[in-house]
Amino acid sequence: MKIIHYIPSIDRTSGGVGAYIQLLAKELGNLVELHVVTHRSPNMLEIPNAELHFIVGGIKQIGQMKREWCALLDMLHPNLVHENCCWMPGSALTQKWAQAKGYKVILTPHGMLEPWIMKRHYWTKKVPALLIYQKAAVVNANHLHATAGSEKVNLLRLGYNDRITVIANGIDVESIVMKKAWKRNKEILFLSRVHVKKGIDFLIEAVAQLKVEMQDYTVRIAGEGDVAYIEELKQLAASCGVGAMIHFEGGVYGDRKWELFRQADLFVLPTHSENFGIVVAEALASGIPVITTKGTPWDELESEHCGWWTEVGTKPTVNALREFLALKEAELEVMGCNGRKLVEKKYSAQKVAEEMVEMYKTMVS
Repeated sequence: MKIIHYIPSIDRTSGGVGAYIQLLAKELGNLVELHVVTHRSPNMLEIPNAELHFIVGGIKQIGQMKREWCALLDMLHPNLVHENCCWMPGSALTQKWAQAKGYKVILTPHGMLEPWIMKRHYWTKKVPALLIYQKAAVVNANHLHATAGSEKVNLLRLGYNDRITVIANGIDVESIVMKKAWKRNKEILFLSRVHVKKGIDFLIEAVAQLKVEMQDYTVRIAGEGDVAYIEELKQLAASCGVGAMIHFEGGVYGDRKWELFRQADLFVLPTHSENFGIVVAEALASGIPVITTKGTPWDELESEHCGWWTEVGTKPTVNALREFLALKEAELEVMGCNGRKLVEKKYSAQKVAEEMVEMYKTMVS
């Protein structure tokens, strides 16, 4: 079976979608002939087990982009085209051009049609995009792929397309070394793209309310983001009296990333909205309890006793942090081991790739 994945960017700064393709390709490329089409950028991730193709991007080069994309389709003759992302014209256009040539298309929105995202800049950005290209892309997709049951529910509520399969994101569990000890290092970690969606301000405000109990703690904010927004968060930390406790690490990759996971006592993602949250799975695989919100599909944190699944906001984050601070180290170890077991059982990249191939077979047949 020959599959083309189109993704607007595989740059390391592009967030979780690039990391998703990187992880998926490692296993999916063993099961199908996998081709990934994207646009060039300065800091591209390596995509294993796939042939990488580059086409020009941007509205100003739309004619050339169409020619290059259609030439690839004619050369490769894939069984299916798998589109990733919404709100980028390239995703909708490559879908339209592929379907015009008779190819079936699966669309994975990657949480970009979730309610919080839809409401943000609704009138200025979302409505024009919906009218021009995005709604038609969702309606016309032969199939939608959701990464969680909650995302499927929200897609159905939109009423654009009810042909949906749920397959969770996966991670390379076997390659992640679990921490060996749960003695408190007094470190709390946030690791993701630094963006207003991620709710980092809630974490800073929560730490400020608990600064007496947490006076010896370091909170590491790791990730790349807009310079002006990072400065805004630094000013918030300073104004709350916790500037010395909050360390902005910048982007972290490779060994440094996994070192931060293993030395942390707790991982916190106080996000407004995530379709999955690969970093949550990575933290659990590293043996760290997690606090995240009901803006994510991670209700298993509570049912599997490996973290806290809270409402969005400062107060719920404060309450969860208080509970974390009250735990004994032996209890942290139990939670850490539970998290690792959960990820091994449900979210291995191999299992996800196998489920993806079954979806492809159903589409082709």
